[in-house]
Amino acid sequence: MTDRLYIDVHILQTVPPANLNRDDNGNPKEAYFGGKRRSRVSSQAWKRATRIHFTENRDPQDLATRTKRIASQLAKGIAERGGIAAEDAQRIADALIKSTGISAGKKAGDTAYLLFYGRRQLDAIVALVADTATDLAALDAKALDEAVKTLPVKEQLQSGHPADVALFGRMVADIPGLNVDAATQVAHAISTHAAELEFDYYTAVDDENTADETGAGMIGTIGFNSATLYRYATVGLHQLRENLGDDKAAVDAVDLFVDSFARSMPTGYGNSFAHRTRPSLVAVVVRADQPVNLVSAYENPVPASRGIVAESARRLAVEFATATEQWGDTPLYVGICHTLGAGSEETGGKLLEAFGANRTFPELREGLRTALIERVNDN
Repeated sequence: MTDRLYIDVHILQTVPPANLNRDDNGNPKEAYFGGKRRSRVSSQAWKRATRIHFTENRDPQDLATRTKRIASQLAKGIAERGGIAAEDAQRIADALIKSTGISAGKKAGDTAYLLFYGRRQLDAIVALVADTATDLAALDAKALDEAVKTLPVKEQLQSGHPADVALFGRMVADIPGLNVDAATQVAHAISTHAAELEFDYYTAVDDENTADETGAGMIGTIGFNSATLYRYATVGLHQLRENLGDDKAAVDAVDLFVDSFARSMPTGYGNSFAHRTRPSLVAVVVRADQPVNLVSAYENPVPASRGIVAESARRLAVEFATATEQWGDTPLYVGICHTLGAGSEETGGKLLEAFGANRTFPELREGLRTALIERVNDN
């Protein structure tokens, strides 16, 4: 499939008092947009939450991990499958990683930077030396380096990518051949309205205090805010197909991403705020021209005097419909799932006009999957 195809995901989600994603001062991240301060959750935070959620739908062995400890993980596999001592396995693992050109870190067994790789890719590297591990362990350092130099270690990291590497990509600055172009872009989530930073002053009581002692055992503050967030991401199906090498795997990866992106939540201060919610609205748009972020609907912040979620949804629908009409680029497919039926007749009408009939979330995913399969088959 050579044609460009983008799947835009638009989400509105209300979060109660929370500190989902803290800045260097420990307070919720913020941004100025439309001249007003907004609550913000970084794309990195929600991408990680999405990746963590993947494990609820996929065997972790079919997914990736991001770590500096690839040599240490490789050594464990070599020791187990090769039946050799841990120290010898680490020597072999270090030599294998060295053969790829990946820079070693300051700590033994670490690389100089985080590496994003599939667990099955690591298993494939282990398989290269499992049968000869005993012989390799008997070699000195120079001979060991020479012995593994011809093994296709780098090739194992260049193929067979799991869904999360194919979606989010990989960058290895000093070895461009290991780079994987990301098929997904995730925007920083921002509030549709102005938001103010607040502080929770808390005290902790020492349960073993005697009656004649006064004062708290601990005093502190936690920054927080509450917000209705506009979240946006886009997936390039053409790039995903290139990364995975298979149409069905690419469509499955889109479904996995849409499901996990919608259901996931960053966990910052989760025990303090119990902030986990589900979106009020999820809309998907399939386009053949370019990704389109609809955040301009909220340049003028939604006022608190109106229902913020309903007004945010109405504005999203109007922005989408207006942009489609003015630019003349009708999407290939649109679908929506929302909880804004009762008491929001104007909003419901605008959403129906822009995105079509309201569906359950499983129906939305199935409709998207069907549309993508039809498009792939046409090409």
